[in-house]
Amino acid sequence: MLFARRIEHCQVCGTPVEHKVPADDNRERAVCPSCGHVHYVNPLNVVGTLPVWGDQVLLCKRNIEPRKGFWTLPAGFMELGETTAEGAARETDEEAGAHIELGDLYCVINVVSAGQVHLFYRARLLDTEFAPGPETMEARLFHRHEIPWDDLAFRTVRMTLDRYFADRETGQFGIHCADIR
Repeated sequence: MLFARRIEHCQVCGTPVEHKVPADDNRERAVCPSCGHVHYVNPLNVVGTLPVWGDQVLLCKRNIEPRKGFWTLPAGFMELGETTAEGAARETDEEAGAHIELGDLYCVINVVSAGQVHLFYRARLLDTEFAPGPETMEARLFHRHEIPWDDLAFRTVRMTLDRYFADRETGQFGIHCADIR
């Protein structure tokens, strides 16, 4: 397993689990020897937006680890009971306090080593009033030449911004998919 989400105890009955390949499977799983429950560890969805005001993009300076003090697009973990679009809009509100019109899905980036899938939607800012939540030190707009490229928090953010500015030059916005291993 490449990431740290290793199950040690059954989430159903609390018994220490065994790590083995179940009879009807082809991968090692956490299996409870007491109640027989098979635990699956699947990737987490990170959802967010690429909010734009004219020729500027909105970035948030992180107030939490990992990468506290670095800039990112407003994004976070998707919650149960919401769609990816709803989660992206919620995260934008929570992190930036930004009012947006949500656009189309723009980037899907598999971060294999972290067990995550990052999904970014294009968004149009409805105003420039921001009210960052506790996870954000500052939310502000940047022209392309002003973006703190060396202080971006994550590769997924850089990839999304690179693709956005390339697409903006051509006027053609599609959906982009990439893998980070």
